[in-house]
Amino acid sequence: MRTARWIPAAAAVAVAAWGANQFTALASVYRARTDWSPLALAAMFSVYLVGLVPGLLLGGPAADRYGRRRTVRAGLALSAAASALLALTDEPTGYLARLATGFAAGLVFLAGTTWLRELCADGPGARRAMYATGIGFSAGALASGVLSEWLPGPTVVPCLAHAAACLLVLRATRGLPDAVPARRPAPPAQHHRAAVHHPRFRYVVLPAGPAVLGAATVGYVVLPPLVAHHLPGYAPLFSGLVAALTLAMGVLAQPFAARLDDAGSARATLTAMATVIAGLLLGALAADRDSVGLVVAAAVVLGTGYGLTLGAGLREVERLTARGPGRAPGPTSAALHQSTTSSGFLTPLLLTGSAGHVSYPALLTGMAAVGVLCLAVTGTHSRRHLPGPDGRPGHPAGPETREDSSVQT
Repeated sequence: MRTARWIPAAAAVAVAAWGANQFTALASVYRARTDWSPLALAAMFSVYLVGLVPGLLLGGPAADRYGRRRTVRAGLALSAAASALLALTDEPTGYLARLATGFAAGLVFLAGTTWLRELCADGPGARRAMYATGIGFSAGALASGVLSEWLPGPTVVPCLAHAAACLLVLRATRGLPDAVPARRPAPPAQHHRAAVHHPRFRYVVLPAGPAVLGAATVGYVVLPPLVAHHLPGYAPLFSGLVAALTLAMGVLAQPFAARLDDAGSARATLTAMATVIAGLLLGALAADRDSVGLVVAAAVVLGTGYGLTLGAGLREVERLTARGPGRAPGPTSAALHQSTTSSGFLTPLLLTGSAGHVSYPALLTGMAAVGVLCLAVTGTHSRRHLPGPDGRPGHPAGPETREDSSVQT
């Protein structure tokens, strides 16, 4: 029983990620069956971020005060209600549903990841949380695409399927114990304040931050609709498949970020940023050539860049928030890193709003040019401002604690 009790907690993280990403495939259905404008759909996609950020900020404190199980279950209940609301297929309620979905996901991601780390006494909890999140994101887009493609009620059935999955996981977690006392004191916040003010946070972490979700959303939100006319009748399925591919590549790439990581330089971050730039240029070529194959290829490269930037950035933040030599960072380091990546979620909205004045190939090339400038800033400071006494590299955590505890979106 002890070896299996982490499974319901992992399922909770996965089903929250499913709800967060089901809109990707549904947007294709809304585009074909409603009069909602592309800008409205992009805004509805991005309003998720407005709910996600406070959810992430409150998820840790709520888990410490009320317990991991109670916080996760509250997030799952809210996620189910948000999906039921989204099934109404009404534009105003769509915004509200996406807002609620984001807040619910933030709660579950933070509290659920912490819960998994503590339930897995043998150490692989962070890795299991990473895979649960990645599987949930991929499965959410793919399941929505499949259900929308081949079942009646394409805007209703996928949402209700997710709500039903939330209810099943709620039942499965009902008897699962909290791993620690519910009112454990929260870790000191000064470590995170010091990290935000550290020069390495400004010159290495922040320049790469928007590339994380910027790469992912360009790969599975921006590019597929540009070539959907080549796949009449299969746009939702294609969108779901590309999203699943992009996010799966991100999961597969994160272990390579760990291998590239070097406490004495920003080698992993530089490699990750260069990969994102290559993906943006390939995406610009795909838009210019109007090529389905190039869109898929760009999604692979952008997904790889997404995973590399996510893993590399989290390790930089972990070193900055470690509470002393040889000690592991607190679990909320993931929330701090998430705050640096959140702006990338606005990429589809910004590109859609600008597309009436500038072509997508030009916009994506411009993004790549900005990426080159950010790469230059990070490269200049790659070996500077290293955390630790007297400028020496900090003490990285051991193999168990250095597993990726990232919160993906």
